[in-house]
Order: sequence, then C-alpha cells, then structure tokens
Amino acid sequence: VQLVESGGGLVQPGGSLRLSCAASGFTFSSCAMSWARQVPGKGLERVSKIYPDGSTHYADSVKGRFTISRDNTKNTVYLQMYSLKPEDTAVYSCATDCGGGLWGRGTQVTVSS
Repeated sequence: VQLVESGGGLVQPGGSLRLSCAASGFTFSSCAMSWARQVPGKGLERVSKIYPDGSTHYADSVKGRFTISRDNTKNTVYLQMYSLKPEDTAVYSCATDCGGGLWGRGTQVTVSS
C-alpha cells in the first residue's frame, strides 16, 4: 500500500512541470486523491483534490494554473503545473484517505531562474 510521486525538478519562472503519483494496494478508482505542498518552516497547503467522479477542487493560489487529473487504468493521479512562480517552490506530496490514510514521500519542485 503506497503512493510514489515523480516528476519534480528545477524549472524557470513561467515554466511547466507535470507531477505523477502512482498508487498501489487499494481500490484507486474509488478514492479521492489530493496533492499538497510544504515549504520548510511553513504549514502544509492543500493544493488540489480530485474525486472518484472526476470533480476537482483547487486552492485559490493555484487556480487557473494547475490541473489535476487521474487515470484509473494506471492507478495514477497527475498534477500539471503551468505558469510556475518562485512561490510554488515546495515539496509536493500526494495523499488519500483510502488505505487507512496514505501520504507519499514527496517530490521537490524548485522554481528559480
């Protein structure tokens, strides 16, 4: 039972990245999946969430720039990030309440010139 993120890296302001989170060990298609981010010394910010029916929610800070999606055939949730800003720099983790509550280890996203 685990979540494994990938796709982080260094990108210039205005650039794009796509994060992936591969899930295993639970019924992925029945579960809401979330992305959250954390900067050292700051609180956790819940960025986006996608429900089993495909409906989505976004934090105001990323609305219009980030898109969450899921592929139930691959048990994977994605976070497509556009128009990245330096303040988007953080460790991004995916999470679900299924499987007893799971968090991935996270992937670092750094936005810097």
